[in-house]
Amino acid sequence: MSTVSISTSTSQSMSVPTPDVAKDPFAGMTLLTADGQQPRAKAAIEITKNALKRIRVAMAKEGISPDAGGLRVGIQGGGCSGLSYNIRFDTQPRERDRTFTFGEGIETPNDPSGAKPVRLFVDPKSFLYLAGMVLDFEETLMRQGFNFINPNSTKSCGCGSSFSA
Repeated sequence: MSTVSISTSTSQSMSVPTPDVAKDPFAGMTLLTADGQQPRAKAAIEITKNALKRIRVAMAKEGISPDAGGLRVGIQGGGCSGLSYNIRFDTQPRERDRTFTFGEGIETPNDPSGAKPVRLFVDPKSFLYLAGMVLDFEETLMRQGFNFINPNSTKSCGCGSSFSA
């Protein structure tokens, strides 16, 4: 027969578990605030430096000059969760659009624009759902594309392009 003894001593190196701290969704990202906007303003849209680089490269590939056009960001009904993000290039803003200008003088690797600013156009209806959003671009082995980090989203699906608010 074997005996087991249990020691009740405590170690000095033990620590009390800390409560889970909410992860910062922007950790490791360089956020760019639009000209004339305050950082993390609820009535603005921000982009990351990765998104700026990708927008510039895509505009050059499409033959769109940063002076003449921009990226239209919006939402439309549909998708797995009720609303879908959409992005496309546009030659100019519409009459009631909000225009956000990013990246003037900020160089990005292999920058085809020569550090020219890029513009984002958002229509008034879409802006109700996109205010406070951060547009990021992710490039990994598993996924490549834009990420919409949207504080107005209450639920999103696995595809990342559909949400509900």
